[in-house]
Amino acid sequence: MTDTPLSPAAVAGLIDHTLLKADASEETVRRTAQEALDHQFASACINPRWVRMVAELLRGSRVRTCTVVGFPLGATTTAAKVAETDEAVFNGASEIDMVVDVADANAGLETEVQAQIDAVARAAHDGGAILKVILETALLTENAKRLVCRAAEAAGADFVKTSTGFAGGGAAVEDIVLMHQEVGGRLGIKASGGVRTYEDAAKMLAAGATRLGASASLDIVGAENNGSAENAY
Repeated sequence: MTDTPLSPAAVAGLIDHTLLKADASEETVRRTAQEALDHQFASACINPRWVRMVAELLRGSRVRTCTVVGFPLGATTTAAKVAETDEAVFNGASEIDMVVDVADANAGLETEVQAQIDAVARAAHDGGAILKVILETALLTENAKRLVCRAAEAAGADFVKTSTGFAGGGAAVEDIVLMHQEVGGRLGIKASGGVRTYEDAAKMLAAGATRLGASASLDIVGAENNGSAENAY
């Protein structure tokens, strides 16, 4: 947990600058990547079709290319998620955010949830990428949230993440606290969905988040929003 508030510049290095709208244009995606470079965000997080272009734009910088798998529902097969991951890392992604199988998690099928995360984690790691597992907290019971955290750690994932931002809910302090109880200090914890201000970011970091997902990144770090890309989350 972060006890001392970080400066906006320090917070910038923890933000996945995110644009996941289905109608995002190439121009807007390019601008998102440039903003990530300008402010030295942790990554630019974009849909899979843009990975090759964004990876090239970010080449040689410390800013990573992040994309999503099984997004936003999580209701695809393990084989499909592995194939998406293989293609993403081949195209240059260095971070993969995968949506968990919500139905299996709520049904208490921990073995199945762990097996799917394990398969995707192996594909990501074989390609030199890290894996963040999206719980979709708005749709999970408390027991299911804890189950996914345990499964993600056992399967070798690198982070757990709150939300896609497309399920009617986002990051909540109480969920970050729960995730920190389960995996804090061993896995990273990403707060994503509704993190729009520096104050929002500070609350999530104080609760135990180690990464933030946001489209309002420029507002969070106090930069002027010169027509930056808009996205719901």
